[in-house]
Amino acid sequence: MIGRAELEAWLHARREALRSFAVRGPVTGAMFEFVAFGIKQAWACLFGGLMLALLLGTFLFYPADAPLARYDFITLGAILIQIGMIAFKLESWDEVRVICAFHVVGTVMEIFKVHAGSWIYPESGDAFLVIAGVPLFSGFMYAAVGSYLTRVWRIFEFRFDRFPPLWLQALLTIAVYINFFTHHFTFDIRNILFVASALIYGPCVVWFRPDRAHRPMPLFIGLILVALFIWFAENLGTFAQAWAYPDQDGGWRPVSLAKLGSWYLLMLISFVLAAAVQGRDAPRA
Repeated sequence: MIGRAELEAWLHARREALRSFAVRGPVTGAMFEFVAFGIKQAWACLFGGLMLALLLGTFLFYPADAPLARYDFITLGAILIQIGMIAFKLESWDEVRVICAFHVVGTVMEIFKVHAGSWIYPESGDAFLVIAGVPLFSGFMYAAVGSYLTRVWRIFEFRFDRFPPLWLQALLTIAVYINFFTHHFTFDIRNILFVASALIYGPCVVWFRPDRAHRPMPLFIGLILVALFIWFAENLGTFAQAWAYPDQDGGWRPVSLAKLGSWYLLMLISFVLAAAVQGRDAPRA
């Protein structure tokens, strides 16, 4: 069976062959690098892309009278996707540990948030693979975020300047996770957490490799962009009626931009888990 290393080596060879054919100067070189960036991002998003395809596909085509509830079908499909990612060695066992940890973190929060009325799963009453009103596929949506962050770290060969101490990041994410629960009962400190994250990640620069050369980006900006794309994905998920917010009860509408901030904070947990497993390269000289 072809493993991840062999497949990525083959893809790298195809990229270099295409580069030799297409690049004729600085303009075509820049265009090629932009396309390569997009392809690498799509490859890093493989888990999440397959999950979104599963949600949308079942929303559009799954028979209403099928003996297996749609949510259960999605859960079984998510399990098969995860098995396939492992079987074809598209994720290392270190990466799988990050994904599993974020899966558990997300599922626990889902159970609490559903009971707090933050959102609902409208078809959960028809499903069997459900815990406390939360279908088991929900954890795989968080796992998809963990999968993306671990894969994009490796695929783009991240390096960092002024990388924050891991213990400081861990303290921030612990506060983030606790606040997701406690803000229902006491003061919401998310604005303080936003400021703290800007102070912690603001000085850091991530160097990523879309083609041959590493390119710099402020890490804080990169994290916001990741949260933005998660927000786009959440709009697709709610459109597919995989879950719904209270203001979508009468019909679908775009997810509130306030959720962008929530996803930014929650995504930091997955980033820190990925950092703990991946380690970090030496800063660029």
